[in-house]
Amino acid sequence: MRPPVYPPKPRPGDRIAVISPSSGLPGLLPLPHELGLKRLREEFGLHPVEYPTTRKMGSTPMERADDIHAAFADPTIKAVMASIGGDDQITVLPLLDRDLIRANPKPFFGYSDHTNLLIFLYNLGIVGYHGAGVMTELGRPYALHPLTAHSVRAALFTSGPYELRPAERYRDTDRDWADPATFDAEPDSQPADGWIWHQPERIVEGRTWGGNLEILSWLLMADREIERDPTTYEGGVLFLETSEELPNGEEVFRILRNMGERGLLARFPALLMGRAKAWSFEQPNSLDARRRYAAEQREAVLRALAAYAPRTMAVFDVDFGHTDPQLVIPYGGLVSVDGPARRITVTY
Repeated sequence: MRPPVYPPKPRPGDRIAVISPSSGLPGLLPLPHELGLKRLREEFGLHPVEYPTTRKMGSTPMERADDIHAAFADPTIKAVMASIGGDDQITVLPLLDRDLIRANPKPFFGYSDHTNLLIFLYNLGIVGYHGAGVMTELGRPYALHPLTAHSVRAALFTSGPYELRPAERYRDTDRDWADPATFDAEPDSQPADGWIWHQPERIVEGRTWGGNLEILSWLLMADREIERDPTTYEGGVLFLETSEELPNGEEVFRILRNMGERGLLARFPALLMGRAKAWSFEQPNSLDARRRYAAEQREAVLRALAAYAPRTMAVFDVDFGHTDPQLVIPYGGLVSVDGPARRITVTY
């Protein structure tokens, strides 16, 4: 693999593109979107620029691809950030101009369905950033979480090593974004028990690859953007997280089993597993049910590792993905997983 290219970072005062490559939900739920834009301006000193489909529900894949191209091609735009995820970005991938984006590398921030664009950038040799949606993290009710804000600021503006820190408290429940009262109070949270380490006997350093597990499974089914030769990923650090669709433990195992059958799992000497999202409006689980769900997911991952990657070190409940606070993971960037010291250091 070629050494990863870290695109030049923006500075306060620069323009940042805000796009919706997956879903135009800002048009339906403007409150968290407007709050996220306000914080980009006031707390980060950036000037957000929206594109035609940012608030347009039902936009075509070509319209969304056009916005991506315009954002990357504009020399006055110094970074690109997604508004929110969705489930349709896989239809945009075949329409993207690889030469245009390769010639105009920029930091891209997004997660969940944006695993599509992050893996696309990875294959171009460009480091992206898994995390920091405008509506979700920047539009968080009441205030930015300090851990999230510190990580986003470091990923946006700085280069070099950044040590991840486990959260003392976390949240995975949500309130109605259509209700203005949602944004007047600090969200409910609960104590976090720290990261859970499996086989932490060594230090692993490598490039990150992975993202949202459900999206990876779709990419595998569509045979897009994932190399057929698994040795391509040899020595990397796999990082995975699941969404508010709450795939059960057996489904998580089956996806990982299929990755194992493809020869992928054994290529990664370390796995970072994001804190499991265990609540949704469709499944408003109790605290006990959420704990059972997380434990079942962890058991499923360990079962797959035992079968296909028995030497892989794993860290569970790392604070990235669909959780609050959220730490930004450089996609395709360098990371050190220090088992004996129980430390994770990424390179922004």
